[in-house]
Amino acid sequence: MLEKIKFTLNSRRGRKNIIFSFLAMLIAVIFLFPIYWLLMMSFKPDIEIFAKVLTYYPHEFTIQPWLENLQNQEFLCSLRNSFMIATTSMLLSIIFGVPAAYGMGRYKVSGRKIILLTFLVTQMLPPSLMLTPMYLIFNNLGLLGTYLAPAIAISSGAVPFIVIILRPYFKSIPRSLDDAARIDGCNLFQSFFRIMIPAIKTGIIVVVVISFLSGWNDLAYSMTFNVKAEMRPLTANIYKFQSKYGTRWNAIMAYGAILVIPVILVFVFLQKYIVGGLTAGAVKE
Repeated sequence: MLEKIKFTLNSRRGRKNIIFSFLAMLIAVIFLFPIYWLLMMSFKPDIEIFAKVLTYYPHEFTIQPWLENLQNQEFLCSLRNSFMIATTSMLLSIIFGVPAAYGMGRYKVSGRKIILLTFLVTQMLPPSLMLTPMYLIFNNLGLLGTYLAPAIAISSGAVPFIVIILRPYFKSIPRSLDDAARIDGCNLFQSFFRIMIPAIKTGIIVVVVISFLSGWNDLAYSMTFNVKAEMRPLTANIYKFQSKYGTRWNAIMAYGAILVIPVILVFVFLQKYIVGGLTAGAVKE
């Protein structure tokens, strides 16, 4: 074992690996520290949070802020709203984005470069720029105050992203697969669902995750188009912990922790698909 360690330290490649590993761990610690601090603050009483001596872990452990949130009907209602908006926007994005990416990737579409350039430009536009025209459109359609209005707004930004991500996947699939499916009796739709979709499973998982998280983290569209306060998601109701008597920081931290837990779980359980899918999409274009 000692000889192996000495060989690693003496070799140039071994030293580089050690340096890169140390840098990777340092970067991980820096990026994960806010999440650690969020969780620790959520388990501290307010007295310990405002104590003169800073503590890096809860000396007096409490789960009361978590229980207050989870037993609050307004919180549960906001949690349901977040799931409704995120799920609806994800479904709309997938329904329209995947077939559009298939068409752009497998067929010669006139004006393809202009369309793709337009899609890229839409990714640079801030949501605040789209609020007024969308508000007027949704008002005329009678969609204000529904889950559909923010979901459509979110998916309008997610669909171009899906096309940009999935188009290289569809382009990379050999034409012979299409021909083999047609010889076996598949029509266009059967070939799409039975051959193409399973062939780009990794890319589909990536766009599903990103579409869901776009809806889950949305604030601007939900605050603007959901005029009914009881239909607003978690991101829009965090201000309720501020009152004229002060701010309940441990309750806010518990609220924030519950808000980010689904995001963390998604990346933990699907990380190999997300990393592999993004890398594959980058090199096949």
